[in-house]
Amino acid sequence: MNAHRTLIISVFIVASCGLAYELIMAALASYLLGDSILQFSSIIGLYLFAMGIGAHLTRYIKDEDALVRFIEIELLVGIVGGLSALALFVAFGLAAAPFRSLLYAFVLITGIIVGMEIPLVMRVLHREQAAFADLVARVLTFDYLGALAVSLLFPLVLAPRLGMARSALLFGLLNAAVALLTARIFRAQLPCYPALRRRALLVLAALAAAFVYADRITFHAEQSYFGDPIVYERHTPYQRLVITRWKDDTRLYLNGNLQFSSRDEARYHEALVLPAMQMAARAERVLILGGGDGLAAREVLKYPQVQSLTLVDLDAEMTQTFASSATLTALNGGALTHPKTRVINADAAQWLEESSEQFDVILIDLPDPSNFSLGKLYSVPMYRQVARHLADGGLIVVQSTSPYFAPNAYWSVVATLEAAGLATAPYHVYVPSFGEWGFVLAGKGATFPVPERFDVPTRYLTAATAAEMFRFPPDMARRDVEPNYLNTQILVHYFEEDWRDVQR
Repeated sequence: MNAHRTLIISVFIVASCGLAYELIMAALASYLLGDSILQFSSIIGLYLFAMGIGAHLTRYIKDEDALVRFIEIELLVGIVGGLSALALFVAFGLAAAPFRSLLYAFVLITGIIVGMEIPLVMRVLHREQAAFADLVARVLTFDYLGALAVSLLFPLVLAPRLGMARSALLFGLLNAAVALLTARIFRAQLPCYPALRRRALLVLAALAAAFVYADRITFHAEQSYFGDPIVYERHTPYQRLVITRWKDDTRLYLNGNLQFSSRDEARYHEALVLPAMQMAARAERVLILGGGDGLAAREVLKYPQVQSLTLVDLDAEMTQTFASSATLTALNGGALTHPKTRVINADAAQWLEESSEQFDVILIDLPDPSNFSLGKLYSVPMYRQVARHLADGGLIVVQSTSPYFAPNAYWSVVATLEAAGLATAPYHVYVPSFGEWGFVLAGKGATFPVPERFDVPTRYLTAATAAEMFRFPPDMARRDVEPNYLNTQILVHYFEEDWRDVQR
């Protein structure tokens, strides 16, 4: 193979690997620490800064040593970058506290090493008497093409099929393969070729072994973190889904955050669904946004007058899992496969924009507004869009995080619904797994008489408990906060600040 062509192909591969490590570590921060603009921005910024340091350090490498150093750098980045995700999973499972420091250490070290790759390749090509203008154009072209390739493959193929740890190891193997191939092509110029070849084969063997056992290692690390035995785990294109079971307690975690415990989820889902179903003028056509576990749908389908239930959830893996697993369908009563239920896997905001259907009850059971992509689903434009689908006499319910632990965020949701032109009735319920949790009833100029009875079987709600839900003690009283608009996304800031004050 032509030496120039080998190095140009190497540029494509190393560019792919370099961006992949950055994406993987940013995704891990999202999965394990909770997604936020600050985390993604800081990781990307630190990684690019570190690459600049690495590029600067190459000036201290002599031209005659550039080829050997490039091969050694590829082996080093293969080890460090390839093992980064696996090491971070293990560290988080053992002790969450130092995870952030270790994460940024990996970002810094990997970025420095990656930053040395392209300058060294260009110096080797220049030494081989390649024309400088052609050299720069070809190197940068393949650098950008490699970045494009991995930016598409990572979210669509690699993350959902291989997971974070094995994706990083795959790119580590590619870095080591580039080192071995480059050493072989240029072996006539490398007196140390036998030693480089042995080191490359050793690195390849170590990474291959880690790739084979990665799922087993991450499983044990997550087992340590979650405590209860893991019965199902999956990377989807949108989130990390983990289900645990201990005795009669089944729990769902999304990106490490508890979504429900089967022991007390009835409190949450009855509070979310039943007040609106009792109060609505009609409750024949129902829409659920989110709620891919089917537990809210279970409560809706208790009402015989329901003619149709439409559930819109982004993650097909989520809805398929809760529609097919015997353990999980026992929890949701087979609600996702019920003849009245229509499951649509789509972005809620986009689906609302394209649909013209009207509904008597709209239940919004989406994840908390922990980042801007979720915060837009709690915005004034979103609620105006929701109201457009509300039939006369219909009601909306929004799960709205904790009015006790995140009071500014909770009351911002209330203010946002009111800014969208809706009347509101805030309420809350105590769920042992979460603590105090908040909801908001809303409608077009509606009144909200507290139900004096429930026409369906309940495990928690009664007329007395329902009346108590709509009363707020002084430590959860309404606050003067701003509504959430798309251009400011103030709700995300409220949410992050509130939870930062209470989390340890």
